[in-house]
Amino acid sequence: MEQILQKLSHQLLERGWKVAAAESCTGGWIAKLLTDLPGSTAWFERGFVTYSNEAKVDMLGLSAATLQQHGAVSEATVKEMVAGALDHSHADLAVAVSGIAGPSGGSVDKPVGLVWFGWQRRDGRCHCESRQFEGGRDAVRAQTVWVALKGLSDFCET
Repeated sequence: MEQILQKLSHQLLERGWKVAAAESCTGGWIAKLLTDLPGSTAWFERGFVTYSNEAKVDMLGLSAATLQQHGAVSEATVKEMVAGALDHSHADLAVAVSGIAGPSGGSVDKPVGLVWFGWQRRDGRCHCESRQFEGGRDAVRAQTVWVALKGLSDFCET
């Protein structure tokens, strides 16, 4: 984790970019790790912990219709979350995560361990994907954080 954080920090500084995070299932863990780095004030803009649907609507401008039609754990939701993180910040790059960390809350269509990710740059370039993680709640959340950070770094390179 340390390597990816150092790489991301360097990439953001090199480009003069700031980053924002919109987190649901990780509860601020992404922002915590980013701000653990000395000097992160130069490139970390802000974090949104939007655990409830109401927070997603209030803080990120997510459409209630999107939540009703697709649910909180969906591509449509993270796409709006990551766009909202950029719209409600001065960041150049953002990540959004929403998933089911468990141990309960899953369904046949959306099992425990399912997480949706969204990454977007200020220029409009966006990528969303889902992952199905194994393990308990902490394992799902830790894997989510790693993929989110790796994705930020990858998005800086392209």
